[in-house]
Order: sequence, then structure tokens, then C-alpha cells
Amino acid sequence: QVQLVESGGGLVRPGGSLRLSCAASGSIFKINAMDWYRQAPGKQRDMVAASAVGGDTSYADSVKGRFTISRDNAKNTVYLQMNSLKPEDTAVYYCNAGVLTIPGGWNNYWGQGTQVTVSS
Repeated sequence: QVQLVESGGGLVRPGGSLRLSCAASGSIFKINAMDWYRQAPGKQRDMVAASAVGGDTSYADSVKGRFTISRDNAKNTVYLQMNSLKPEDTAVYYCNAGVLTIPGGWNNYWGQGTQVTVSS
């Protein structure tokens, strides 16, 4: 069993910053990709930022230059630093990770989500 627990969401004014964290725990042998997604009300869940175990990162066009994904492999934790937040960034943010467990093999896991609200 693997658990992903996000934290750091909240209410922030436009132009403000937040830092999200997602810690993976459980019977983890190895973690591959650790990514952030978000889902606004009535919309599909979209990828925001992705990080490969080797350090490569990628971002949705809407957040490039404002968001930064990073990870601490020793702590099985991924972070999302969000700057210059806009009202359209309001959503529930989810952590996703590809995890190898023994036994079990490779599986994809989701966190429970953390609400980010950008409003004046």
C-alpha cells in the first residue's frame, strides 16, 4: 500500500504565492515520475507540472515561468512552488506518482487533493 499526502493549499490573493508538498509513504521500492495535476469545478483534471526521477521537468503552458516543481528523492516528496498566482489557478491540486512496490509491481497513485483558491 502506498499513500500520497498533499499539503500547503489555501486561500491567497492574486499575485501571491503558495508552496504545495506531496509526501509518498508505504511499501515503496522505487518512485518514477512525480507530477502535479489540477481540476477546477466542471473541468477535467489536467497536468500542471511533471518531474522525472532523473530531474527532467515539464510544465503546462499556462504555468510556465510561474510554477516550479522540485523533488526530494530521499524523502519521496515532490513540491510545487506557485508564484504570481491568478484567479484561474483556482482548483483542487492532486499529486500523482508512479511507484514500484514489491510485491505489486508498478502502479499509479493519487493523493487526496488540496484546495487552492486565488481570490481578492
